[in-house]
Amino acid sequence: MRTLRTPDERFAHLPDFPYEPRYAEVSGIRMAYVEAGPADGDPIVLLHGEPSWSFLYRYVMRELAAADLRAIAVDLVGFGRSDKPAEVADHTYARHVEWTGELLLGALGLDRITMVGQDWGGLIGLRIAAEHPERIARIVAANTGLPTGDIPMPEVWHRFKDAVSKAPTLDIARFVQSGCATKLTDEVRAAYDAPFPDETYKAGPRAMPGLMPATPDNPASPANRAAWQVLTTLDVPFLVAFSDGDPITGGMAPVLMKSMKGAQGLAHPVINGAGHFLQEDAGAELGRHIAVFVTST
Repeated sequence: MRTLRTPDERFAHLPDFPYEPRYAEVSGIRMAYVEAGPADGDPIVLLHGEPSWSFLYRYVMRELAAADLRAIAVDLVGFGRSDKPAEVADHTYARHVEWTGELLLGALGLDRITMVGQDWGGLIGLRIAAEHPERIARIVAANTGLPTGDIPMPEVWHRFKDAVSKAPTLDIARFVQSGCATKLTDEVRAAYDAPFPDETYKAGPRAMPGLMPATPDNPASPANRAAWQVLTTLDVPFLVAFSDGDPITGGMAPVLMKSMKGAQGLAHPVINGAGHFLQEDAGAELGRHIAVFVTST
């Protein structure tokens, strides 16, 4: 597998993101992550989605650290400062679960994890939680789900998938902006573009929509069905923290609240005025909800 590594100078001017990158190798690939808060605290793992990176969690991390909690924001393989397999075919759902799980459970040796996932971060994080429940203390699902292909995806998702697959040039910042309710500054847009110096670095963002289990016979569908079986009976607190303005995953919020055993009896926040990337639109509010959830359970 041929991999690319984004030059460090691409990350020289990141607004509101003072965190020093850390690295670990998994299966011959260097993965990056950043931390905030006390190093000896139980970890709150923050997993981003498509086509963003850990920069998305900068406001969430600030709130968690202010509450004296340990935040760890990961760059998925193919994104951020992590190495980027150069071919779309190098990326599979199973590989992303394996890579991320190896980082968290193997290289970093984390335990009592609060798993926070948005978009693809939820698809990956929920699978890791289901496959290693003994390492999980809590789960936060934020604008995400765990599709099996048994229920059709919304039309807006099909339009996004087609746009990514057909675009000769993939405008990462534009796709992030399209998922936000607020207008991004030029500096923030540049930060989302930073991991991808040119089109050769974008195999990860191009691959992800096609990996979504959108049909019942998708290769990932059986593993996701098995994960549902575990998660719906898992006795760990499960917070559903969705925005009120996500046409892609919004319909999953009531399903998760009703289905997950750990969601029963909790007050699940709705974050108003935010889009798909609620960390960008209302990161401080999301961070405070997570902090209250962690400290009260």
